Amino acid sequence: MIRTNVVKLDTIQAMAYRQKLSNGDKSIIIVRADLKQPGIAAISSKTGEPVPTANTNKEQFPIEAFEEAIELTRGMPYKKQGSIKVTPDMFYEETVEEEVAYEEPEFPEEAYDIIVDHYTDKNGKLSYELLNKELITFAHKSTIVKGYIDEGKSVKFIREYIVGNKFRNIAGDPNLTDEEIQMICDRLDEAYTKGVFKDLNEELKQMSSKAKGKGKK
Repeated sequence: MIRTNVVKLDTIQAMAYRQKLSNGDKSIIIVRADLKQPGIAAISSKTGEPVPTANTNKEQFPIEAFEEAIELTRGMPYKKQGSIKVTPDMFYEETVEEEVAYEEPEFPEEAYDIIVDHYTDKNGKLSYELLNKELITFAHKSTIVKGYIDEGKSVKFIREYIVGNKFRNIAGDPNLTDEEIQMICDRLDEAYTKGVFKDLNEELKQMSSKAKGKGKK
């Protein structure tokens, strides 16, 4: 799978990429088609949310654009990116793309084995109870998860964040792609007819319901 460092946004006519600032902070850079000056936002190490710089115009570079850019560039490297030129025709011009046969990435066997070993009980059996218990504990402790719940994010969105975060940490591989994480989940799900994340899903639904209840008071 070929990855690019620059992505096209739908929120505004712009391109975006990740880069480290001179002070070492991780940031997201957005270049609009109609402006020379880019928009810059640091990526909070605590919440993962964008924090626009003081001189970034929030009307020209809305927070939604930075959030979209962070999501689209998730997992991409923070490389030094040379200046890029963005023009309106990049968003309107119809191009005929050459069809390229899709090649499914190889299954991440090593990461899968480490994750299975982590959740194997003393009897040598993969424990789905242990897996869900650990993920639920993470959900209650994570400020990012709390923020997502308060924002009304879907259970699927929050679950994928939790599982991706935990599995990458357990496997010791922060570069596992979302697709590879899903492949691991699919294999785990094959052996468990009730749904591997059934308990986690139920807990997230309860957490979301409680948050909505507080909001109505």
